[in-house]
Amino acid sequence: MSDKVILLVEDDVNLNKINRMALVSEGYTVHTALTLAEARKRLNNCSPDLILLDVKLPDGIGFDFCKEIRQKPGFAAVPVLFLTSVNDNAGEMEGLRSGGNDYLRKPYDIDLLRMRVANLLRLQENTAQQVITEQKIITKGVLSIDTVARRAYLNGTDLNLHTKQFALLLTLAQHESEILSTPYLYKTVWGQPMNRDSQALRRVVSEVRSKIAGCGYSITSERGEGYRFEQGE
Repeated sequence: MSDKVILLVEDDVNLNKINRMALVSEGYTVHTALTLAEARKRLNNCSPDLILLDVKLPDGIGFDFCKEIRQKPGFAAVPVLFLTSVNDNAGEMEGLRSGGNDYLRKPYDIDLLRMRVANLLRLQENTAQQVITEQKIITKGVLSIDTVARRAYLNGTDLNLHTKQFALLLTLAQHESEILSTPYLYKTVWGQPMNRDSQALRRVVSEVRSKIAGCGYSITSERGEGYRFEQGE
């Protein structure tokens, strides 16, 4: 069973249903939207690993929405696969310029869709792992984070963080000064979509705050938005 989450934005009700069923059968969790307005709401409640985006939607153009997504904290690297009936090279190039990763022209074979999705998710996973491996030590003032050994040190002293504490600290530190939403942190730290109870995240945030006190950085709560790792106590 996959732990990957997909946001499917497609205004054709039948095609939306067919695509969703095909992806759910592969083990993905799929959130759907028929409009860009619905898609924006979904982004606030889930942290997708991949977005399938129709180009022509009732309330806007997918290319513009992709540019919007790329400006959101935590979404810059989320793969976007455009699904479109625009059957020309100019449209494909515009999709790639807007920040899209791939382009699938309608009508398409459902098995081809499955393959494109699997390839994009695999590439994203490999790239993320490579970035973490290459940046072995992250230094934030007197705080050092070893991404390979998965240990954190304050003035050289091991903080003895448990798995969730380390994952939270690493994620926040890698996105310094960005507001990371609660759904995004649940998906990244726990590896699963957020349920209605967000107490677990609050508890781990509180524990990490205590551990890194005095390092010159803090974890601030942004009401209704999420958490931010930034310089200052």
